[in-house]
Amino acid sequence: MSLHYPDTSFLCSSYRTQEHSPSADAYRENMDGPLYFTSLLEFELRQAIELQVWLHLNDRTKGYSRGEADRMIADWESDVASGLNRLLPFDMDAVLRLSLVYSQQRTAHGGHRTLDIFHVATAIHLQATHFLTFDERQRKLARHAGLEVPL
Repeated sequence: MSLHYPDTSFLCSSYRTQEHSPSADAYRENMDGPLYFTSLLEFELRQAIELQVWLHLNDRTKGYSRGEADRMIADWESDVASGLNRLLPFDMDAVLRLSLVYSQQRTAHGGHRTLDIFHVATAIHLQATHFLTFDERQRKLARHAGLEVPL
């Protein structure tokens, strides 16, 4: 069975209409199993949603409304409850150690951000087969780590 592990760019495209939403939706329709996530990835998704609400409250031309955020969260929770998204435990220390290796190998050459490295290291730690991202730098890092990056 394939283990599909996304980053936040994929999740945001799955739960709110964006530029990459058609690709994310098409990929999910053809998956042979659930989308796996960790508590850290879920936190990053929810934090990104809440930040968009704050942006919108401070400037109506940015972010999105509380109602839209609540819909996204409800859709996420529904997919978790139905098993379309499945939480996996992980060893934070092991992932941090692997993240440090990738940081030393690749950041000076590729400009990778902390959580991007962490998500790739998490996917490797969880023995993921597919890494789902729309971020080009993260895609390169995932390929370097030996993951299949189908998007």
